[in-house]
Amino acid sequence: MATIIVPDAFAAATVSREGDPGRRWVAALPETVTTLCAKWGLLVDGSPLHGYLGLVIPVRRGDAPAVLKVSWIDESSADEAAALAAWDGRGAVRLLEADPSLGAMLLERLDANRTLNDVAIERAIVIAGRLLRRLAIPAPAGIRSSQAVAADLARNLLGRWERYGRPMPRRVLEQACELAKQFSGAGGALLVNYDVVYGDVLASEREPWLVVDPKVVVGDPEFGVAQLLWRRQEEMEARGGLRRFFHLLTEAAELDPALARSWTLLRCVDYWLWALSVGLTVDPARCERLIDWLVGQAASQ
Repeated sequence: MATIIVPDAFAAATVSREGDPGRRWVAALPETVTTLCAKWGLLVDGSPLHGYLGLVIPVRRGDAPAVLKVSWIDESSADEAAALAAWDGRGAVRLLEADPSLGAMLLERLDANRTLNDVAIERAIVIAGRLLRRLAIPAPAGIRSSQAVAADLARNLLGRWERYGRPMPRRVLEQACELAKQFSGAGGALLVNYDVVYGDVLASEREPWLVVDPKVVVGDPEFGVAQLLWRRQEEMEARGGLRRFFHLLTEAAELDPALARSWTLLRCVDYWLWALSVGLTVDPARCERLIDWLVGQAASQ
C-alpha cells in the first residue's frame, strides 16, 4: 500500500486554523488512510485532492472507481455522512461506506473536472436551485436546526459586529438581529444543504449533476439560498442583475421569495463577519452588494 503525501497547502491551512490538534491530525493522515484502505479493500488510484476541511483520495475497490474522503471533524462537517445516507444518491454523491469516528467516507467517484462553474450562470443557478429543492427531504434525527443557528446568531451578532469594526450600518445589523430572534422560534423540518455552491456540483454518468461536500441543517429550504447569490455575483450583475437571478433561483427551487430574502440577509451578515474574522476581502464586498440589494427591495415594497 503506497503512503499518501498530504498536500502542503492543505497541511499548512489546517495547522494555521486548528493549531497543535490540527498538526497532529495531519501527521496521522497517511496512517489513517492506510488503515481505511485495508478496512474497506481499497487501492490508492491517484494523488490526493483537498477542499477546506477534507482530503480526497482517488481509490479503487476491485474494478470500481471511488474516492476516500477524510475530513477534520467540526460542526459543519459532522453531519455530512448522515445527510448523504438520507439522500442515498438522489441528487447527491452516493455514500458507500462511512466511519464517523475518523471523519471518513467512501464515495462514488464523480467528474471533478466538470462543475457548475463551467456552465453559464443562467443555467447553473437553475440547476442548483432544482437540486436545492430536491435535497429538501424529511430530515433524519440528530442534525442541528436552523432555529438553533438563528438563536446563536441572535446572541453573538452584536459582539462580532463590534469586534470587527462595525462593518455594516447599525440598521442592517439590527435588522439581522431581529430576524435571528424571529427565526430562533420557528423553522421547518426538512434537510437543507446550505452550501450548494457551483464548484460543489459535479458532473456524473449516473445523473447529469450531483452535489458533493454538503453542509446541512434542519429547517426551510430558503435557508440555502444565500451562497448561490454571493458566488459568481459579478456574472449576475453583468447579465441582468441580482433581481433577475434571485427570481430564477427561487422559482427553480420553489421557494417563498420573502422568506428567502430574510434568510439571505441574515446569512449575509453572518458570513460577512466570518469572512472578516479569517481575513477574506472579496467576499465581504459581495455580501455588502447583496445586502444593499435586499434592503432596496424591501424599501420598494
